[in-house]
Amino acid sequence: MTTPIAALPRRTFMQLAAGAAAVPLISGAAFAQAYPTRPVTLLVFVPAGGSPDISARFVGQALSQRLGQSIVIENRPGAGGTIALQAMARAEPDGYTLMVVAVPHAINLTTQPNSAVNVTRDVVPVAGLYTGTFVMVVSPSLPVKSVPEFIAYAKANPGKVNMTSSGAGNLSHLSGELFRMMTGIDVVQIPYKGAPLAHAGLIAGEVHVMFDAMTSALPNILSGKLRALGVTSSSRVKALPDVPPIADSVPGYEVTSWLGVGAPVGTPREIVDKLNREINAVLKEPDIQKRFADLGSDPLVRSPADFGTFIAAEADKWAKVIRAAAKPK
Repeated sequence: MTTPIAALPRRTFMQLAAGAAAVPLISGAAFAQAYPTRPVTLLVFVPAGGSPDISARFVGQALSQRLGQSIVIENRPGAGGTIALQAMARAEPDGYTLMVVAVPHAINLTTQPNSAVNVTRDVVPVAGLYTGTFVMVVSPSLPVKSVPEFIAYAKANPGKVNMTSSGAGNLSHLSGELFRMMTGIDVVQIPYKGAPLAHAGLIAGEVHVMFDAMTSALPNILSGKLRALGVTSSSRVKALPDVPPIADSVPGYEVTSWLGVGAPVGTPREIVDKLNREINAVLKEPDIQKRFADLGSDPLVRSPADFGTFIAAEADKWAKVIRAAAKPK
């Protein structure tokens, strides 16, 4: 039985977002004054090459310059982001292990209600990174060049169109599920372990359609290996100015991806605040803003508390979609 999002320990989560109050202020202040004195590990919940990985690397590089220490990207894919979350929950709360937090972790509150770890209980929100759009892409072998043509093709071939994703239960999967629900098409879901493998399946024609983050899909779109039909934002994006919003053909359809940074529970408030200041400063750098804009994303500048509130709101939103999808068709 699914636990209602409202029943989750939100008050505790918001307190954590404001700072790790359980840590003595004196020890935290002393530690934060010198922090960091060695490289910081940033756990990423997808394989190398996926959208969160790409963004984590160029933001991490800029952040390392501000902190004066290397940011080491460590990929821990699997279980819809839970593997990375487990690793972070076991880490020392000293600011030297951080984690990329994203939509899948909010989704897991509904899809994995009995998990030993979750984003509201085991994460101190540190800072947002970006909000972005997804893009609907198809195999070039599929005889469609627009969203209406795809819908017509899928309805003419019920059960014969394979819809892939970068993992079961993540935003790539649920974006496709929301599209299926709103259009009434009959497709077969075939998830892959990560965007690179899903792209390979699309290019080979093993699967036919995917909703993917702009960051990871764009190179294959620009090279002609994948065909973009629509973006999930409410308006066109700079990276693909000729690709219309899916909402032009499916009124009301909209999906926003997002990414941020979290730390283990118990991380001193002073360190969380310092990281928040430095990450927000990185997000205001013109070069970083241009890179995000080129990928159809916008910086997500938030305080730790505001980022915690944002995550909770996203959890509520996707819980509704998941429950609707679970109803008998």
